[in-house]
Amino acid sequence: MIKSYQDLDVWKKSMDVAQEIYGASRVFPAEEKFGLTSQLRRAAVSVPSNIAEGHSRKHTGEFKQFLYIAIGSVSELETQLILSERFGYIDKAGEMPCFRVLTRLAGC
Repeated sequence: MIKSYQDLDVWKKSMDVAQEIYGASRVFPAEEKFGLTSQLRRAAVSVPSNIAEGHSRKHTGEFKQFLYIAIGSVSELETQLILSERFGYIDKAGEMPCFRVLTRLAGC
């Protein structure tokens, strides 16, 4: 039984993704601190945050709207990970566990 947003599998997986993004972005160059590093981290935090906020709303329609926002953040993350790979900051973005989770989340 779901009593809280913390019981939602999608929230749990998105929390794991955010943690992985923070870890992966630690090795980015210092000049990316306010660039790609910040963008990745903000988008990663946005996914579980929007799921949590939407679940706390009173109406299903509002929850759906927040889920759509979270899905948008997932697409941002995918794009930013691909850019990170192109810039040489990470290897094989598509093989990262979080990338596979993001692909599944985007298909929701």
